[in-house]
Amino acid sequence: MSTLLNADFDQRVVIRPEDYQWVPSPMPGVERMMLDRIGDEVARATSIVRYAPHSQFSSHTHDGGEEIFVLDGVFADEHQPYPQGSYLRNPIGTSHTPNIGKEGATIFVKLHQFNERDTEQKAINTTQQMWHLGLVDGLTVMPLHEFEGEHVALVKWAPNTQFKAHQHWGGEEILVIAGTFYDEHGSYPAGTWLRSPHMSQHTPFTKEDGALIYVKTGHL
Repeated sequence: MSTLLNADFDQRVVIRPEDYQWVPSPMPGVERMMLDRIGDEVARATSIVRYAPHSQFSSHTHDGGEEIFVLDGVFADEHQPYPQGSYLRNPIGTSHTPNIGKEGATIFVKLHQFNERDTEQKAINTTQQMWHLGLVDGLTVMPLHEFEGEHVALVKWAPNTQFKAHQHWGGEEILVIAGTFYDEHGSYPAGTWLRSPHMSQHTPFTKEDGALIYVKTGHL
């Protein structure tokens, strides 16, 4: 039987850190906080995954692609280590064997959500990349990926930054990495995940602590 979790993409979803419910994966030392999911062990899934120090995950092929942002520690596989702030894309058909070192790792991961024509493999250390000026004062942007209307970026909000009201063509997904993100609907501390449907609208801003967010648009 298929697991359905936040599977209606016409619904707005907000999950804050106090909502987290960690569940064991099939591998010892690896836990998951499921954010949305359609399927069983092989699923279209968005999750936060926590690897204990010196844990491993079995070798696997990415039938539907894998997108990762390293939130904490050092994620690693047979290719290389990926420190905190790394953004990875493993297209359909690629494979690897995660093998985590003494630091452990926490990652944000999206599975089975690639366009089959989107074949670019990426490993970006965002701590070593340039920031670009955003659309309003106080906003800087680091583009990470773009394909046929889908956009992924990090956005850094200075304290007390106000953005204009806007609609999300193709939906918007946000993971708050640091600080606190706000809009007219509420406040979203670090660790909060938001998914807003196609043509939804909001007017975001920050207060004195600013924010760093992962943003994905155009994929819903």
